Parts: sequence; structure tokens; C-alpha cells
Amino acid sequence: MKTVFVIGAGPAGMFAARKLALAGHEVIIFNRDIKPGGLAEYGIYPVKDKMKIGLRKQFAAVLAMPNVHYFGHLSVGKNYAITIDELRAFQPAAMVFAVGAQGTKKLGLPGENATGVYSAKDFVYFYNLLPPFATRDFSTGKRVAIVGMGNVMVDIARWLLLDDPVSKPEEVIVIARRGPFEAKFDKKEFDHIEQHLDRHDFDLELKRIEDKLTAVGQDPAKLADDTFPVLKKPDQEPVPPRLVFRFLCSPKEIHMGPNGRICSLTLTENYLVQRGDDVAAKATDETVDIAIDTMIFAIGDVHDVTVGLPCGPDGYVTRPDPTDAHKPVYEVFDPETGKLLDGVFVVGWARKASEGLVGIARHDAEVGAGHVLEYLVHVAETPAASAEQIGRTFQSKGLRVVTKEDLAQLAAAEEREAKNRNAQFFKFSDDESMLAAIEREKAKSAATT
Repeated sequence: MKTVFVIGAGPAGMFAARKLALAGHEVIIFNRDIKPGGLAEYGIYPVKDKMKIGLRKQFAAVLAMPNVHYFGHLSVGKNYAITIDELRAFQPAAMVFAVGAQGTKKLGLPGENATGVYSAKDFVYFYNLLPPFATRDFSTGKRVAIVGMGNVMVDIARWLLLDDPVSKPEEVIVIARRGPFEAKFDKKEFDHIEQHLDRHDFDLELKRIEDKLTAVGQDPAKLADDTFPVLKKPDQEPVPPRLVFRFLCSPKEIHMGPNGRICSLTLTENYLVQRGDDVAAKATDETVDIAIDTMIFAIGDVHDVTVGLPCGPDGYVTRPDPTDAHKPVYEVFDPETGKLLDGVFVVGWARKASEGLVGIARHDAEVGAGHVLEYLVHVAETPAASAEQIGRTFQSKGLRVVTKEDLAQLAAAEEREAKNRNAQFFKFSDDESMLAAIEREKAKSAATT
């Protein structure tokens, strides 16, 4: 039996930990957040309770394994509570990084620091109540632009159009770099918001770009059979707030009003060019300004360089398999030394940012864990620190880490809050409240024993 550290407790981290623990190894999970789950807890749309409940049960089963240990509320990286070198000093046989892609991909636009300009990831964390995002200002106005045309856009539009209990926009504008045939969202997800689509405006938009579509062989009449089946349904007045699309446009410049908030956005008009079986967008010299007071950009994720792993243009560095450049590689490579980082692996979005959802993350984690198991066969046992020793070290440093036992206390506190509020679920929105709830539950348990 050897000791493996797993850094990150999202789907990739939890499923990697499960496979390693089932193989008989001691697994210690380190997590930035108090709760495990990552995007499964804080990225899945709030009302998708069945999916979240199912994943919570699976993760609870992992944590219930006697050879799996957990330290939450602990950030790993440069200038954080603990560094990679400090983890390595505990002498694990291997370390698996499942930290996702927590960096923010910037647009690089003039004015992008204006109030009311948010990244999609941060905004999703906000309405899913992930600390500290849940208590920050993510206020929205009357005209909200969402840049991007994938499932994240649909989730954010759904929140704004249907479920946000505070903000009530008049219009949500989807800004897409390419055309309607390149929409990447799941059609079943779009069903939730299709009643808000302004069909008249959509028809005008298609006429505006019709020549650019036909130039690459795209027939607007076939959209109903392709990416927008809503067009097969009878036309009707949109349910307010209305949803509109602006295709073949890329943000160029953000303009601020006197109060420092975004007030308008300059868009560059694009056209389409054929590239093999795909099409790409090319910028023109034409621009247009639209009045908006909120902008949310859903343009993908990047890795967090502050973790301390070697990081290149495509994220944390792994060396491609010399026999197959397309084969996934999980062991981290240091370009400066030209050597692999012995026993250091990446899985899930830490290996490839924004690649698939929970099912893909699970598969990638289990395949990656298989590579770790192969590595462990050839590694001598080391006198790794036990979970108890590690916990005492954190305590001596003044760190308030959260254990498996603490998570059980937190769950009891949240269940009680939900019952008191006559709600199906309740979730604390800041770390301090969660830690305080844990201490209250501990005190109650001590008083009854």
C-alpha cells in the first residue's frame, strides 16, 4: 500500500481517488473549497437536483472509504496556504492534480475592467453560491450581453430569463463570433428558454447575414433541422424578457459610462471562410455599437498558473507520447529541465481545460488513475506522513481545514436550515458561515454525549 495525494475534489479528483483507493492505496484529498464536488456542486444548473443528488451520493461513498482522507478549505499553490513543495515534503508516492481550469480567460479588450463585465465561470459560481463568489457584486441591468454560444451561455440566459430572484433584465443578447449553424449548445437545454426568443428579430438577423451564410454553402432555411428546431414551431410573441442573437460579431471595445459601468459595446462584423469541413470567422473593417449595461463572456477556461505546475500556452505541460501525438498523457513535464516531474499527474480539466462534462471528467480521471497505478507498481514504498500527522501539521500552522467528519456536521446543519425555511435544499454562501455551523454542530454533539 502506498500513499497518493489528490489535489482537487471535483468529479475528476473524486473518481480518481475512488479508483486509487479501490486498488488498496491510501488516498488523501486536498480541496480548495470546504465542500467536495467542484463543478458538479457549483457548476451544474441550480434546479438540476436529480443530477446533483446522484453525484453527491457517489462522492459521499468515496469519502466513506476508510482509506480515503479529506482536507477541505485548503488552497494549494504559490502564495497559498500550502505549496506543492510542502505537500511533497510529506513524501507521497504520487500526486494527482485535479484542480480544473480555475484561471479566467480574458478578452483583452479596452475597458474590460468596467463594472458589469463578468466571466461566465465567476457568474455561474455566484448563482450556485460558491464562496467567495456568492457574496460578491454580480449585479445585472436591463440589457445583458452574453458572449459565446455554448451550453454555458444557455445556462446563464436561463438564470437571467427565468430563475434570477433579483435581477429582471428586459433583453438578453447573445453575441456569437460565427453563425447560427455553429451553435454549440444542447438543443434540449435551449428548450428551457426558447419561449423568450424574439422570432421576428431572429428573422431579421438571418436576413442581415444571409449572404455571408450562402457564401460558404449554408442555407438558412435548414436551420430548423440543424441548430434551431424552435423555428419549426408556430411563430408567437416572445415571453418577456426577450432573447435575441447577434451573429458574426466579435467584441472589440467596451465603453464605460460616468459611473464606471459598461454602457455600450463596439462589435466587429465578421464573415465566414471555409476551412476543410469547418468554417472560421474572419474580421471585417465594419463595426457596430450596441447599448448594454452588463456583459458576460463565456469563452472557455484556462489553467491557474499560481498552482505551481509547469504551465505553457495550452495549460499544464505534459509531454506528448512520441508514438502517438493524439494519445492522452497524464504525467507532468517540466520544459525547463526537459524531464518528467516524477510521480506528478494531471487529470480532468487540469489535463485539458473545458473538455466535456462530468462523464468525460470521470472517464479521464479513471484512465489517468490507471496510469498512476502502473507507476506505483515500480515505486518503492516511502515513509509517507499519515493523515493524522498531516492534520497536526496544518493545525500547527494555524490552518482551519475541514475533514470528513466536519462535512457530516455541515450536512446536518444545512438540512436543519432547509427544514426551518421549508425549502428542499439550503446552502451556506460563505466559508465563515459554514465553519461556524460546523462548530455549532460539534458543540451540540458534545453536549448530548
